[in-house]
Amino acid sequence: MAERTGAPRVSCVFVCHDGRGRVLPARRGAGARDEPGTWDCGAGALEFGGTFEAAVAREMYEEYRATPLEIARPDVRNVLRGEPVVSHWVAVVSAVRVRPDRVRIGEPHKCDELGWFAPDALPSPLHSQCAATLALLPAAVRGRG
Repeated sequence: MAERTGAPRVSCVFVCHDGRGRVLPARRGAGARDEPGTWDCGAGALEFGGTFEAAVAREMYEEYRATPLEIARPDVRNVLRGEPVVSHWVAVVSAVRVRPDRVRIGEPHKCDELGWFAPDALPSPLHSQCAATLALLPAAVRGRG
């Protein structure tokens, strides 16, 4: 977990989906920043002067070697971690439609498995922030619309 700082950072979180009700979590590997062995969505920090969409496309290619077909930004979360708070992120959460046959692990030191799952049949354990992120997605992405 990052050290406590005086200002929150912006994270562009993305949930890949196939447009047919399945989502793509990744299992965090031994080299992940936190919670290795848990399943999570993709994410990356917003760079100064960059757009949310550019950050998502960059991080998606780095992590999954795929390009987005469609990016929808459903919501924003305030993420406070630790007691006392040691990490504060503003998470801009996007739903990203991708071609399932184009996805592969791009950062094997951070991720050791990818899988397509129905949102009501996700693998476990989930990263501590994953369920709250998935809850923000539109019903159509979660397979209920």
